Amino acid sequence: MPPIVPWIFAASQTLPRVTTNLTSLTDGTPRRFLPQVSDLRPQVTFLRLPHFRPNATIWCSMTPADTQPSNANRPRVGIPWRTTHEEAKRITTKLQFYFGSVEEAGGDPVPISLQLPADHLAAQIADLDAFVLPGGPADVGPALYGAPRHKKTHDADANREKTDFAILENAFSSGKPVLAICYGCQSLNVRLGGTLYQDIASEVHTEIEHSREGLPPHAPDPTHEARIEPGGEIAQLAAACGFENRGGGFGVRVNTSHHQSVRDLGRGLRIAAVAPDGVVEAVEHEPHKHWVVGVQWHPERMKGDPLAAALFRGLVQATRAAAARR
Repeated sequence: MPPIVPWIFAASQTLPRVTTNLTSLTDGTPRRFLPQVSDLRPQVTFLRLPHFRPNATIWCSMTPADTQPSNANRPRVGIPWRTTHEEAKRITTKLQFYFGSVEEAGGDPVPISLQLPADHLAAQIADLDAFVLPGGPADVGPALYGAPRHKKTHDADANREKTDFAILENAFSSGKPVLAICYGCQSLNVRLGGTLYQDIASEVHTEIEHSREGLPPHAPDPTHEARIEPGGEIAQLAAACGFENRGGGFGVRVNTSHHQSVRDLGRGLRIAAVAPDGVVEAVEHEPHKHWVVGVQWHPERMKGDPLAAALFRGLVQATRAAAARR
């Protein structure tokens, strides 16, 4: 896929860190960084990335009849920058994969700055139809789930935390679909009151290598087996793509690039996939009601994989269905 040039964004604003509470999706325990998004101000116009023009699209049996929807039919899918540093330096090496995958699936990807004032952020989020929470090199601050910092935990990105939490607040209050990937999956779990293993290698003691530690930057992602649990959204996608249900689950192979994972589940989440060592590889929120899916692997980098493509198509299809119900 060719790089995206030029990248056009509204000018980011460097603002003081805003501390608010985090209550409405959890048990009322005060937490920090969640902007309240109910008081929306007049909408701000944001320039969006130019469309991708992929060379090929992988379809499985859940493909809609219209495989090339017009722009008018493309849901607007918000994708925050991965980190404050990458936004400041306009580093798009990995972010572009998320935009390409959304566009291939029939969506219109829209960048979300991590440095917007709370009212501007709320206005942009309210105007979007669905969200992808991408991966990233930061770790969710362990103070957000009441844990001391592990020596292997990476520095947090406060701007990314408050942006993800604002997105999730809006998504849950309005029923907008969410696909949360790697760091995004962990952010989703913490936002709903869950906890994390801060370093799989030292806390789980598994022989499976889940991270890319020690690999050259351009080396292929490691892969391992995973079992998709029956009865949820990902299981439906796996079945539609032709995976066989064996022994109560669907066996798949996924790429991997994470050193943290879900420990205690957040409220309303269920385990949707596990690795052979028991590490949670995917979660879902109330399957078949509100489409919220979190995966630890990176489907945006699994070109040619039918389940990876189906996850993004599932997000777009769920967004159209949610819009039709409103």
